Amino acid sequence: MKRDNIRNIAIIAHVDHGKTTLVDAMLKQTQTVKDNAEVKDLIMDSMDLERERGITIRAKNASLIYNGTKINIVDTPGHADFGGEVERTLRMADGVLLLVDAKEGPMPQTKFVLKKALELGLKAIVVINKVDKDGSDSEHTINHTFDLFVKLNATDEQLDFPIIYASGVKGLADTNLETLKTKIATGAEPDVTPLFESIIKNIPAPDVKPEDPFAMLVLALVYDNYKGKLGIGKIVSGSVKKGQNILRVKPDGSKTPSKASSLQMYIGLKPADVENAEAGDIVAIAGFDDISIGETITDPVNPIHLEPVEIEPPTIKMTFGVNTSPFAGKEGKFVTSRQLRDRLLKELEVNVALKVESMDGAPLSAVASSGGGESFLVSGRGELHLGILVETMRREGFELQVSQPQVIYHEKDGVKMEPYEVTTINVPSEYQGSVIEEMGKRGGELQHMDSSSNNELHAEYLIPTRGLIGLKNLLLTRTRGTVIMNNLFDSYKPVHDIDTHVNDHGSLISSETGVSNAYGLNNAQERGILFIGPAVDVYEGMVVGRNALDSDIELNVCKTKKLTNIRSSGTDEAIILTPARPVELDFALEYIGPDELVEVTPKSIRIRKKVLNATERKRSERK
Repeated sequence: MKRDNIRNIAIIAHVDHGKTTLVDAMLKQTQTVKDNAEVKDLIMDSMDLERERGITIRAKNASLIYNGTKINIVDTPGHADFGGEVERTLRMADGVLLLVDAKEGPMPQTKFVLKKALELGLKAIVVINKVDKDGSDSEHTINHTFDLFVKLNATDEQLDFPIIYASGVKGLADTNLETLKTKIATGAEPDVTPLFESIIKNIPAPDVKPEDPFAMLVLALVYDNYKGKLGIGKIVSGSVKKGQNILRVKPDGSKTPSKASSLQMYIGLKPADVENAEAGDIVAIAGFDDISIGETITDPVNPIHLEPVEIEPPTIKMTFGVNTSPFAGKEGKFVTSRQLRDRLLKELEVNVALKVESMDGAPLSAVASSGGGESFLVSGRGELHLGILVETMRREGFELQVSQPQVIYHEKDGVKMEPYEVTTINVPSEYQGSVIEEMGKRGGELQHMDSSSNNELHAEYLIPTRGLIGLKNLLLTRTRGTVIMNNLFDSYKPVHDIDTHVNDHGSLISSETGVSNAYGLNNAQERGILFIGPAVDVYEGMVVGRNALDSDIELNVCKTKKLTNIRSSGTDEAIILTPARPVELDFALEYIGPDELVEVTPKSIRIRKKVLNATERKRSERK
């Protein structure tokens, strides 16, 4: 049977297509969130990093009531690096809202998440958002979206998708484009009623088996200071009451009995305690201290084992180690390998696309019990996936050092395979030569290219993940910040030779430990681009800039002008320093070479050589 008073929907879209903004408009219209001064711009973006970067990182749940029907909303990440979040949260939904920017059309991440949704048999409502944006072409976008559905082998029923036009910022939606434009032009009050009506009409109510034994697959985790760890999922069959005996079934078949000590369901944005929940409800259940994603919670008398969600394997790896620089321990609260190990273990519980092991390949849990190891091999879905983890740990007070990202190779039938990605590039036509040249050097194969009416080039490449490392910053420099790049994991293919020297660079390295000053930096800036300004603490082996040539140079940026009997140390021609290039985490991870590390502390991000002493560095290079 179906539960007609519930709709479970996931909202999927590419990064920055207005998904979270539209959810905010829906919440405000149903008075789930009062539209007042206390509410921040994007209600669903609860993490500081999400607000700063304007992207969704963690999938979140919310619910609202429209005309007596409860609509459960899952806000999914739009970036492929957080695909692990997408793959499991879609299992909670019975349908999807696919948001597409009226100007940009379907993008790679749209394709990634939509493919997952269609494979699960979910029906989609297409929302053409930002129709009031300059250069928008809704008709062209709809045609491209239809082509995408066909390419992803959608069924006839899935191809017959309803279309809603919207302006998330204005809080307006309509089934007719011209009517919506009129509303926008006249400054109409926010109203997304047509969207709600379409959800009730087109998204199927959840199929439930109320008479069958209780069963729920854990698809997300949340931690409560009083209740402990709670497993979140959609109840597939039966019902559950607070205090009822329940059974946890792990993917390997092992079973643990317990009691449902707490049940929570989302009312608006916040979880609220409930006494019972039925099939079709999205609920959080407490009762197991060490519950994990992919496990089944079921009835102990008639247990049901649900199939765990499959997560695509990681493609990028980095080493995470304790900070060993001369400045270690000065800025962070957590500086030991045990603290680092415990934090990574905690992250593994909620970040299903992550894999962590010791440097010799042993699983992290085994290393944690033995107490050994200073560094750990962390694998993820991309540079952004791992970069967000590093940034989160940094804000929590951790000090660590991380290595250059490297691709993960597989072997199949004796052939070495490497990950390939589909990369789309939008750039003004005047810079197309630089882009085509650089993509060719890195082994990119052109799949499709066209020019738009506003003199912009759109190109799609199939490129080894190796070739993408360090590419974004380079193209941003070559195109004066105008390039828009998006990439999506495609498949593993046989390794072929590419120019491995495209990321080669020379660094300006401090030869002394001390404090930088204008006199020393003035000599250094003639050699290349500086990463630091005056009055900055530096140590021997720290990278203070990028050399204009492809070789490293040791420089003394702490050098001061000496006082003599002819002149004073303070008088000379005025020194004019070029402003330093600020070192942010994303830039540092792309910049570093195989012999360099990024030192990450709560207050600073520094680039350093693995071997700090110049003599020892030369000795190790000769080996």
